[in-house]
Amino acid sequence: MKSIIRLLYVFGISLFSLVSFAQNKMQSLDELIDKNDPAWPLVQKWIDSAKNKIEILEADSTEARNALLNTQVSTFSTLGAVIYNTGGIMVDQGWLRILGSGNVKLNRSVSGWNKGKTIKEYGDKPPYLLVADDAAGGFFAINYGEFGEDLKSIYYLAPNSLKWEPLELGYTEFIRFCLDGNLSEFYKRLRWSTWDQFIANLDGNKSYSFRPYLWTEGGMDIEKCSRKLVSTEELFKFNLNKQQELQVKNNGKSE
Repeated sequence: MKSIIRLLYVFGISLFSLVSFAQNKMQSLDELIDKNDPAWPLVQKWIDSAKNKIEILEADSTEARNALLNTQVSTFSTLGAVIYNTGGIMVDQGWLRILGSGNVKLNRSVSGWNKGKTIKEYGDKPPYLLVADDAAGGFFAINYGEFGEDLKSIYYLAPNSLKWEPLELGYTEFIRFCLDGNLSEFYKRLRWSTWDQFIANLDGNKSYSFRPYLWTEGGMDIEKCSRKLVSTEELFKFNLNKQQELQVKNNGKSE
């Protein structure tokens, strides 16, 4: 009887391992690189006619292949095209940074940036995928279930609310907005009067932290806030921690 139970136990563990492996089975580069209908030529046309100031960062071919493989998206998609063909895209002198496969100016790939934040290992299915951020400490992500039922929609972690706000845009629409949209209107409460004098040489791995915090009453007028450049990595973690603190505080008040 014991031997039968042991056999069933081993069989169950093996079956679980096989299911887990199947769920995390990664597609090969040959499967991800679409040679018949890649999205990049269309994205390139949008870039060439963009209304906003755009800088396409050069991609290293090896890093681009690794980033595409680790992110597990096809070049048929806009996201895959951006990852595979760019080291990233700098918008409005680098105020807004769209992640690609990494570059000296933006030393973060989509896959590398998400590892340890939204996924533990490459091939994992993320609850959301970080794809862009800005100099004001805001972060853009594709929703894969974390924020609601509007899957593949872009959400913005706004630094003046610390809430993930739906933009009601898919990734492709988000890219079009970054290229042609009214960014001055979108960032009207997050840009100070001389912001453009500080951005041109900004390291793409750094963002501004403000005091008083922008989500407090004292931070409502950004012209009166002091600014300090900090690591974008540290700022993301800090914002998430503060977001959790505020949620606990607000839940306590509602009880």
